Amino acid sequence: MTDAPLIRLRGIEKTYTVGTQEVPAVRGVDLDVASGEYLAIMGSSGSGKSTLMNLLGCLDTPTAGVYELAGRDVSGLGEDELATVRNRRVGFVFQTFNLLPRSTAQQNVELPLVYAGLKASERRERAVRALEQVGLADRMHHRPNELSGGQRQRVAIARALVGEPDLILADEPTGNLDSRTSEEIMALLAELDRGGRTLILVTHETDIAAHTRRIIRLHDGRIATDEPHTPAA
Repeated sequence: MTDAPLIRLRGIEKTYTVGTQEVPAVRGVDLDVASGEYLAIMGSSGSGKSTLMNLLGCLDTPTAGVYELAGRDVSGLGEDELATVRNRRVGFVFQTFNLLPRSTAQQNVELPLVYAGLKASERRERAVRALEQVGLADRMHHRPNELSGGQRQRVAIARALVGEPDLILADEPTGNLDSRTSEEIMALLAELDRGGRTLILVTHETDIAAHTRRIIRLHDGRIATDEPHTPAA
């Protein structure tokens, strides 16, 4: 881990306007995340965890405060600049996988590299390597409907890895999986953690958060607790 945090939030606020009302979703959040950390953000519905995840992933911008990602202030960037930061710095894993149904596993994994402008040969090479890393070397030419739920999530993780991002954000990554497959996915994320990846899980499930090394709990848009944790075996 380096001395400077990968993520630095200071006084982060996010307020939405609903009709004539202003609804605060995140209120005055300060947070540092070091490179290589593996942490969970927890909270009940309405706690602000999804909004905070969107801010961390540069899918949204704060109403107030400063967000520095890898030493760059991204708080006030425009849409095009945010898209560039997302593509280069952040890998996303979603509960619903978000795979293109008519594309193969390899083509799905290559997609971020298409946006990044890489040549076809380099895209293929990196996609194959990422799929090998998640144990799907023998499924790279299968489409999503030919894969199990766990395999689809592995494709999504490979897609998140392929751009070699600074940060991987996983939003309820086991929400659509059975318990056995969930454990397999969490074991894969633990392996990425041991490899030095920076991982942030957003979840409401205590048993999923138990795999991480730090647990942050939100309440009414504020950090209620922020504690180190010994991962489940």
